[in-house]
Amino acid sequence: MSAQAYSDVFTWPVVGQALRWKHARTALQLVLLAVAALMVIHGLRGPQLAPANLSTVVTWVHYRGLLIVALLAAGNLFCTGCPFILVRDTARRLHAPTVRWPRWLRRKWLALALFVAVLFVYELFDLWALPRATAWLVLGYFGAALAVDLLFAGGSFCKYVCPIGQFNFLASTLSPLELRVREPGTCGTCRTADCIKGRRAPEAPLQVVRRGCELGLFLPSKVGNLDCTLCLDCVRACPHDNIALATRVPALELADPRRRSGIGRLAQRWDFAALSVVFVFGALLNALGMIAPVYALERAIGRVLGTTAEAPALAVLFLLLLVGAPALLLGLASWWSAAATTSSPGRQFRSFVYALVPFGAGMWGAHYGFHLLTGALTLIPVTQSAMVDLFGRAWLGAPRWTLVGLQPGAVFPVQLGLLALGTMGSMAVAYVIAERERPSKPGAAAAPWIAVTLVLFVAAVWMLVQPMDMRATGVLG
Repeated sequence: MSAQAYSDVFTWPVVGQALRWKHARTALQLVLLAVAALMVIHGLRGPQLAPANLSTVVTWVHYRGLLIVALLAAGNLFCTGCPFILVRDTARRLHAPTVRWPRWLRRKWLALALFVAVLFVYELFDLWALPRATAWLVLGYFGAALAVDLLFAGGSFCKYVCPIGQFNFLASTLSPLELRVREPGTCGTCRTADCIKGRRAPEAPLQVVRRGCELGLFLPSKVGNLDCTLCLDCVRACPHDNIALATRVPALELADPRRRSGIGRLAQRWDFAALSVVFVFGALLNALGMIAPVYALERAIGRVLGTTAEAPALAVLFLLLLVGAPALLLGLASWWSAAATTSSPGRQFRSFVYALVPFGAGMWGAHYGFHLLTGALTLIPVTQSAMVDLFGRAWLGAPRWTLVGLQPGAVFPVQLGLLALGTMGSMAVAYVIAERERPSKPGAAAAPWIAVTLVLFVAAVWMLVQPMDMRATGVLG
C-alpha cells in the first residue's frame, strides 16, 4: 500500500471528532476506572462464587473477549483507556519522577517473564474461580504501575514491565489502523519534534504543556503498532496537525524490515522474537487448560516426578509447551529455511517467527471468544446481584440468572473461522518475508514456516473438539 493510499479516521464524521476531543482518553479512562473499582469492591466484599461475582466475570469473561475484539477491529483501545495510567498521571502531579529506566533493562525480557508468570499463576491457582484473588490481582496492577512510574520517568511500566501491554502490542499488529505521519515533508522541516518531546509553553520553555510519546516512538520513523499504546499524545502535541489514524493492511508490518523508532530492526531483536514465541505457544497452552485430557497429562508427569503436587507437573508442562515444542518446531523450521536462503538459522528464526503472530491472535480469539459468546449475557444478572450485595437495593431489578449466552456448539464455527483466518494470515506473512529473504525462490524459504503454521492449526483444532473441563461449560475458564 502506498504512502497515500489510506483513509484517515480523524477526518471521519462523528468518530473523528470524538477521537480528537481533548478529554476523550480521560473520559474512557474514568469509565474503566469506575468498572475496575466496582470489580475490586465486589471481589473483596461480594459472594466468593465465581459466576456470581463481578470481579471474575468481568475480568475472565468479558474483558478478555472484548480486548481481542477491540484489538482486531480497531487497535489498542484498552491501552488507550488504561485506568492504571490515569491513576499514575494523577499521582505524578504530586511527584514527578526524574530517574530514567536502567539501560540494561531496556528490552522485553522482564515483561516476558511476567507474562509467563501470569499464565502460570492463573493455571496453578485457578484464578478464574477466585473473586478475591482476582480483585487483589487488579489492585496489584495498580500498585505496580504506581511504583514503577513514580520512580522512573516516561512510560517505563507500559514499555518494559506490563505483560498485558506486551500482549496488546503484538495483537495490535493485526489491527486495520495505525498512527502515521500524513506528509513526511512537513516533518522534515519541523525543528521542535513535539510529537516525541512534547509541546512547551512559549513563555516558559522548560514547561511541557502537552506531552509527547512517552514510549519513545518518533512518528517520522515509527513503523506499525508495536510499542504504541494509542494514547494520541503525539497527535495532540504535533503543532502541524500532521498525524493520521490511518487504515492499512493488517499484519503486514510483521514483514517490514525497516528500522523502527524506539525498537530498531525486528530481525535483530531476540527479545521481541521470544515474546512472539510465548504469545503464540502461550495461546495453545492457555487453551489446553480448558480441556479434560490435560489433567491426565499432568497426572502422568506427576508420576514421573514422583509427586502429587500440581506445581511441579504444571512447571514441566510449561517447559514442554513454551520451550521444548518451540525449540523443536521452530529450530527445524529455522534450519530448513536457512538451508534454502544460505543464511544463519538464528537470522531466519528472528525474521520468520513474527509470521506466526496472526495464528496466535486467532487462537487467543478462539479461546477468549468462546467465553465471551457463551457468557455474554451473564454480566446482566451479575451486575443486578452486585447492586443488592453492595448497596442492599435491587436498583437494576432482580437478577435474571437464566441469561447466559450462546450454546458452545453455536460458537464452534466462530472459533474455527478465527483460527482459519489467523492461519491464512500467518502463511501470507511468511511468504512476504520469504520474498525478502530469498526473492528468487520465496516458496522454498516460506515452506517450513507454512508447515509449522499448519501443524499448530491442527493442534488447535484438536483442542477445540476435545471434551471440556467443567469450568469451561459455564462462563469461566
